[in-house]
Amino acid sequence: MSSPGSTFGPTPRRLSRNNLLQGIYDRYHHRHFVIKDPLITLYGFPGAARREVVGLIAACLAYGNVTAILGGIAGVIDRLDGDPLAVITESTEADLRRRLRGFRYRVTSDAEMTALLFGMRRLIAEHGSLHDAFAAQVIEPDVTVVDAMGRFVDEFTNAAGHRLMHLLPHPGRGSACKRLNLYLRWMVRCDAIDPGGWSRIDPAKLVVPLDTHMHRMARRLRLTRRKTATLATALDITKSLRRVCPEDPIRYDFALTRPGILGELKKLNQGGTEQNNRQDNRIDNG
Repeated sequence: MSSPGSTFGPTPRRLSRNNLLQGIYDRYHHRHFVIKDPLITLYGFPGAARREVVGLIAACLAYGNVTAILGGIAGVIDRLDGDPLAVITESTEADLRRRLRGFRYRVTSDAEMTALLFGMRRLIAEHGSLHDAFAAQVIEPDVTVVDAMGRFVDEFTNAAGHRLMHLLPHPGRGSACKRLNLYLRWMVRCDAIDPGGWSRIDPAKLVVPLDTHMHRMARRLRLTRRKTATLATALDITKSLRRVCPEDPIRYDFALTRPGILGELKKLNQGGTEQNNRQDNRIDNG
């Protein structure tokens, strides 16, 4: 429990890593911190069927400045009459192309977004939902979802009829697949932060969505010694977190990224550690 006037209680040197993780979780794992996160978009769409569609759009566009990200997501949703699931499932590829004409968010063009939406349409028609499409790729002996992610991306690419290397990177090419892992966190976990809706994937198999903020904190807490934000690093961090919480290793993900995003790293100062206390609303590619 934090002492009065202190966010994290005793200084980190006097805390075990597990206690420090729990202190950060207790401080930041609250919904009012979601205001600076694309996850906030999902809260307006009740029901797993609607949420999984909006969630994939939001996750795929979750790169760059948060304000710009939210604008990009809203731009797609507006073009789909505020109900992406209904419009996608009732539209032809030509219909979607017409609706998205002129859309652009940074490097994501209208053609790429059309392909993403059409890929969703075809997978939903084939499997009944994106949930079932992903769950079909999960093999019980798999320790993590990494191999299932690769198979899912392969099927999605074939369904879309368009290469989606930026929107849906393939783990087989070494990408940390931050945005796809983020999407899985949103849809598989269910608590005060993550709305959930996917019951067929075990949270124990999830992999941490690795960006600059998570990488910085993970090295700081000695969850990894790896210096580059690769898939191998994401798996290394996840392995460390699994020792703390085997059934839900990425429960700490949201909280661990907040100090960097909100410019509150100074509150974790161990004395003499280089700090950057500026608020940083950027979200990495991946």
